[in-house]
Amino acid sequence: MARSLTRRGFEIVEFGEAADLIVINTCTVTEQADQKCRQAVRQALRRNPDTYVAVVGCYAQSGVDAIRKIDGVDLVVGNEHKLRVGEFLNGLTKRDEPEIIHTVDLPQTEFTIADTGLYSFNTRANLKIQDGCNHFCSFCIIPTVRGRARSREYGDIMREARELVASGHQELVLTGVNIGTYRQDGKTLVDIVRGLEEIKGLARIRISSIEPTTIGGALIKQMAQSEKLCHYLHIPLQSGDDTVLRSMRRKHTLRPLVKFIERTHELIPDIGFGTDIMAGYPGETDEQFQNTVDTLTNLPFFYFHVFTYSDRQGTHSDGLASKVPHHVKKERTRQLIKLSDRKRRAFYSEHLGEQVEVLFEQMEEGYWTGYTRNYMKIHVKSDRPLDNKIQDVKLTHLGGERLIGELVSDVRGADQMSFAV
Repeated sequence: MARSLTRRGFEIVEFGEAADLIVINTCTVTEQADQKCRQAVRQALRRNPDTYVAVVGCYAQSGVDAIRKIDGVDLVVGNEHKLRVGEFLNGLTKRDEPEIIHTVDLPQTEFTIADTGLYSFNTRANLKIQDGCNHFCSFCIIPTVRGRARSREYGDIMREARELVASGHQELVLTGVNIGTYRQDGKTLVDIVRGLEEIKGLARIRISSIEPTTIGGALIKQMAQSEKLCHYLHIPLQSGDDTVLRSMRRKHTLRPLVKFIERTHELIPDIGFGTDIMAGYPGETDEQFQNTVDTLTNLPFFYFHVFTYSDRQGTHSDGLASKVPHHVKKERTRQLIKLSDRKRRAFYSEHLGEQVEVLFEQMEEGYWTGYTRNYMKIHVKSDRPLDNKIQDVKLTHLGGERLIGELVSDVRGADQMSFAV
């Protein structure tokens, strides 16, 4: 969307700055996300009441009626049409009632994306390869608002990847709703990785969140031998109890997943594992929650994204009885976050004294920060600009929650790799 708007003469500015047009790309994964989207819209309108406001994306797909009631919204565009938002602006004339561009029945066929992503405020660039999902987990609204699983044409993926690298990006993150289900003209996720590895100037390929039953041995073998595919997997677990997993309608059970993670860790010892975990799913007992705690303690995950369960209208779990009391859900969430913090510190401590390769991104509170291939966030002091530079770093100590290191070699990568709008 940003790239297509710049081609129409717009200049992209940071959210919250004065603008002629505000585009809010929304999420609807939870009720809280819906609330935050409405808050973002109202906040934008308070700051810029005369600005043309377009609301697009997942909440624009599912919450059309709620959005159209917000005074000042001019355009609502659902998921199928959001990348074409520039075509619907109508001269940026404020409207008494928002125009609605919305299709209930989303496509189920392979797709292309007409333009190239504009990530001028980011070092890493996202490369979308897939959309939609057929898994229908009990708590998830995504198949309703994003449609069924479909894959992007392979040649179109490679075209955008080459253009992103030519723009200066050294790391590409493969994204989608359920990327492990990628299938297009006989090609799979592994074929995408192999194709990207041939692109000169691309240093890293990172896989975003991937469902455990879709990973496969071929991907792990490729990761173990590849010089570019990052040693990192974010695998949504959601629960560490099989009874809860069955109620969630998840596709995996615990024992084979544990074996898979343990085997992968043996094959790739420095791999970084992350996960998503849910606290307080309907009917979750104290014993079942403890099973989740034990599972997370024993497996080599070094961080968790913790979600407090909330009912989602239109999902199966919304109608389940035996809701966990709110104060219990919050306490379980607190325990999981504390466990995640401890495991992150332990993982970081294991790597102290090592020399690692860091792709630096930005300055934060006096430190240059960036990420290793296994997704450790590194903090380094330097008088030289390091944004979008790859640098060898020795990990020296923990400073609170920070993993701190020292530069040990010359910066790699040409100065022209830094870019901004």
